[in-house]
Amino acid sequence: MLSKFFIHRPKFALVISLVMTLMGLIALKVLPIAEYPAISPTVIIVNTVYPGANADVVKKTVAQPLESKINGVEDMIYMSSNIGNDGSYSLRVYFRIGADGDMAQVRVNNLVSQATSTLPPEVKQIGVTVRKKSSDILGVVTLSSPNKTYDSIYLSNYADLNLVERLKRLEGMSDITLLGKKSYSMRIWLNPNKMSTLNLTAKDVISAVKSQNIQVAAGKIGGMPAPDQQQNQYVLQTKGRLTSTDEFANIVIRANKDGSIIRLSDVARLELGAQGYEADGQLNNQPAAVMALYQLPTANALDAMSKVKAAMKEYSKTFPDDLEYNIAYDSTEYVEASIDEVYETLIIAALLVAIVVYVFLQNLRATAIPIIAIPVSIIATFAVMSLMGMTINTISLFGLILAIGIVVDDAIIVVENVERIIHEKHMKPIPATIEAMKEVTGPVLATTLILLAVFVPVALLPGISGKMFNQFAVTICVSVLISAINALTLSPALCGLILTDKHSEPVAPLRAFNRGFDAVTKKYQFLVGFMSQRLLVSSVIYIALIGVLGYTFMTIPTAFVPNEDKGAFMVEMRLPDSASLQRTIPILQDYTRDLLEMDGVEDVVSVSGFSLINMSAIPNAGMLIIKLNNWDERKDPALHQKALMNKVRQMLNTIPNANALVFATPAIRGMGSVDGFNFVLEDNLGRSPQALAQTTQNFVANINQLPEVARAFSIFRANVPQRFIDVDRDKAISMGIPLNDIFQTLQSQLGGAYISDFNIYGRSFQVKVQAEQEYRDSTDDINNLYVRNNTGKMVSLGTLVKIKPIFGPDSLMNYNLFGSATINGVPAPGYSSGDVVKAIEKLAENELPKGYSFEWSGMTYQELKAGNAAPIAFALSLLFTYLFLVAQYESWSIPTAVMMAVPIAILGAMATLFALGQPFDLYVQIGIVILIGMSAKVAILIVEFAKVLREEKGYSIIEAAKEAARLRFRAVQMTAFAFIWGVFPLVIASGAGAESRHSLGFAVFGGMILSTLIGTIFTPVFFVTMQSLRERFNPKK
Repeated sequence: MLSKFFIHRPKFALVISLVMTLMGLIALKVLPIAEYPAISPTVIIVNTVYPGANADVVKKTVAQPLESKINGVEDMIYMSSNIGNDGSYSLRVYFRIGADGDMAQVRVNNLVSQATSTLPPEVKQIGVTVRKKSSDILGVVTLSSPNKTYDSIYLSNYADLNLVERLKRLEGMSDITLLGKKSYSMRIWLNPNKMSTLNLTAKDVISAVKSQNIQVAAGKIGGMPAPDQQQNQYVLQTKGRLTSTDEFANIVIRANKDGSIIRLSDVARLELGAQGYEADGQLNNQPAAVMALYQLPTANALDAMSKVKAAMKEYSKTFPDDLEYNIAYDSTEYVEASIDEVYETLIIAALLVAIVVYVFLQNLRATAIPIIAIPVSIIATFAVMSLMGMTINTISLFGLILAIGIVVDDAIIVVENVERIIHEKHMKPIPATIEAMKEVTGPVLATTLILLAVFVPVALLPGISGKMFNQFAVTICVSVLISAINALTLSPALCGLILTDKHSEPVAPLRAFNRGFDAVTKKYQFLVGFMSQRLLVSSVIYIALIGVLGYTFMTIPTAFVPNEDKGAFMVEMRLPDSASLQRTIPILQDYTRDLLEMDGVEDVVSVSGFSLINMSAIPNAGMLIIKLNNWDERKDPALHQKALMNKVRQMLNTIPNANALVFATPAIRGMGSVDGFNFVLEDNLGRSPQALAQTTQNFVANINQLPEVARAFSIFRANVPQRFIDVDRDKAISMGIPLNDIFQTLQSQLGGAYISDFNIYGRSFQVKVQAEQEYRDSTDDINNLYVRNNTGKMVSLGTLVKIKPIFGPDSLMNYNLFGSATINGVPAPGYSSGDVVKAIEKLAENELPKGYSFEWSGMTYQELKAGNAAPIAFALSLLFTYLFLVAQYESWSIPTAVMMAVPIAILGAMATLFALGQPFDLYVQIGIVILIGMSAKVAILIVEFAKVLREEKGYSIIEAAKEAARLRFRAVQMTAFAFIWGVFPLVIASGAGAESRHSLGFAVFGGMILSTLIGTIFTPVFFVTMQSLRERFNPKK
């Protein structure tokens, strides 16, 4: 017998446990920490810009060629693009979970290369970038000047030149986006009046700048091949690209016949300004460079953010005076706080389990043995996690919390049996231990294998649910295996070392506990006998319980994972359509001022003229990132994130002439930018944006009428006042004016044209030409723009174009090639995301016009995909458990007695959720899997003894059930209460990550309570039922 070896050589057992513990402690120091395992889909981002183009032009000339090529790339699940009126284009291609991100990027890049030849020249000049990039913001770093020494242009460029590229090189970082970026640009501000007077057009200016601001390769003197007598070689240099405003000002536009020269300074003002003025970033209403950090999809967020913090601390040492940085938003603060809370829960759970074990064993020596097994089993698990490439995350730590109540059980079985033999047979500890191990080795191995049979199948499930179940299952399985090893090595060795055959009388409280427990045991045994003799009544009660279980499954709402208080939330603000940035900035400043006066708010990052949802520049839009105080400072429920969001929502909605959308980040990072549901309405017939917008508004209104939805919104608008320039093409051609000249004049004078580059501060920046402000603030100014016909005569654009007021979109969106609009929203109190999905799908079926379809995106897509895995997980757990029991007992009927106890535990979980109004989410699913294993394990303790009493000692079926119930009642209750009190800290959790702990804790706590109160009564009855049937149909058994 294996245990006998370790009983006689206890130091050997101690060394094995010490080695496992030391390996676990070493692994604990190096294991990466994350909120979740790697469950976010790989995202490849394709970006480019078409300067001066509106959204419709970008869609037709950029989006359609690129997306047609990329569509259907291997492992793609969907793609979504945002197209801005600022000429920006951003395509996100989402790949299945587990797809190789590097290969995905290579495939997308190859397809982009194939489509590049069909793109406009301006886009090809700027280029198309392809990056692996998480879809949500990891953090925000701001750079500001407290004493206002530096303006926003300097701050933006200091960040761009000195910080952005360095931060991008950090391990785990994908991209750094400057929100409201104002890169240096040589701005050529044209004066159309002077140009028309001098008979010049925008084309003349652009040609002159392009021809005189060029990079020159002047060659060499004496370069090879050269004569043998050549003694020297010289590299030639000449003035190529210009570098200063003075040099650009001296560019010759035209040399007149009289010898006079018209220079650029004669028709334009030159300035080292900003490439764009479309957005403006601030921190707490002070100008700031706002750097949004994006990690690689596969990177560890905590590691990446810690490297950013360390780097910024180092970089700040060389900052000029009156320049400081601030970590204005850090999504990993929540992860760190949440993990710390779980560690605390782990310690509390271990202490509570130790108390329960002592109360039942009532012997400090005996209690020490299972208590020692806890840290050995838990800590050693970290070593295996490290070998398997896992992380320390909320799922794996939840597994360890639940494992505490499980791993202690094997040692309890050993100690309890040794103690019983010492008392009943008056044996010395070592012989008693050897005798006890002969009896319990089988049950220890059997219960261990039962738990493995429960968890191993679910660890193999695919998709996001499979990844979550895998982390949990591996953690439980490894800790249980180590516990079994301890039970067969360390625990018997310790029993032989520290137990004694001399026992003192328990203290008075424990004696009172014993008297009470003995009384409960007698009543329990009577109740078992009573129910066993009335199988019809028992069956009716059991069937009724199954009916209640079915009802709870049908009525309890479903969800994916809980939305947590993550210490920050966002606001998307919109002014009336066509409002300018000059109107947006003061409104956003008012918002910020009011928010900073609110309790619980620490910092507010604002970017005027930028949409966080669209990720594009929109003049009437603005975004806010509201960072809250630490969770320790917000213990008042009124300062919880949800409460503050509601308060902010009420406050901002009272401000006239502006709409504010308040939302949290998704529960799982990388699943989009907005929490709640993501519904994509698709136009399958290619209708106008106005038709799509009208259908979207009507559908949003209908969604908001649903009781399941608290609020729904869509930021898609197609009624933004715009102007259509109708060019009289026939007239232009008849007058000898190339159409391209007309369009080039409009683009360069009104939209701004990127014409070449110049170098400064070691970087290359754009040279842009555009009319001065006063010549483009009204549609009438188009009359002052001129083109030249083929005879050299200047012709006003006012004679060639007609301007009509129209309405159009501020941005466009494509989803899987179709024009689309996204609708976001959150469930109403008392409803879950699953309820919302069902209600909206039913509404869409009845209300959407023909030619429109819909898809779910982001978190909702993953939730629906993951929802299908829960029944599979439960079915596999039940099936494998049953098959293992069949193999163990060589019977098809006896395992049924064990499995019939499982629904009672599940009913306890579902009834608890029903009573508390909690949804059936992924954590509950994990809890139910653990309940399957625990309830089966507890039932085995009774059924196995009853089977032995019946078959080996000749007890009647009912007497065998009653006696087994009596003999195992204390062990069963000790096992059950050790587990119950082990999960109790999850039930009372607070702080960061409390909602997730509640979800798991409520389910498991309620399930084990009902299993303990009802399941232990019905399990002997199930044995009586199945054994009676077995013997009736097969008397030999």
